[in-house]
Amino acid sequence: MRLERPVYSVVYRWVWNSEDARDLVQEAFVRLWNMRDRVRMESVEPLVYRIAINLASNRRRKHRMRKWLSGEEAEEQRDSAAEKEQDPLDRMSVRRAIDQLPERYRRVVLLSEVAGMSYDEVGRVLSIPNGTVASRRHEAMRRLRVLLEIEEDSNVRAS
Repeated sequence: MRLERPVYSVVYRWVWNSEDARDLVQEAFVRLWNMRDRVRMESVEPLVYRIAINLASNRRRKHRMRKWLSGEEAEEQRDSAAEKEQDPLDRMSVRRAIDQLPERYRRVVLLSEVAGMSYDEVGRVLSIPNGTVASRRHEAMRRLRVLLEIEEDSNVRAS
């Protein structure tokens, strides 16, 4: 299916777990299938992205609460420190920066940068005007630069 890979790519960067991402993408397509009688063909693509992102957002929220309640947070930080040492490109820095973005900016960045959607396509998925897409993308990229510079500065000081 043409949309499966791009939707998976966006969802994966939302939940950062390949198994969860596969499950969420499958669930999004099942929900779309169940709505098929009410969906116009031209709205299928934006709708499947919207369903998938909403499912991923809900899963992420539940996962955060579960981690907080069980104390897994400290264990995960140790794991990410070990992962960072193994990865010279430090993808974890980018992941942490994306995770710190407010949801409205994260949605726009993932759809425009990861899924490669145009502003018009992102606007249809999120039901917002193109100008809002552009301003949110611009602000998200500014915030990512700042977050990555702060992390880089703190890593230099720690060395």
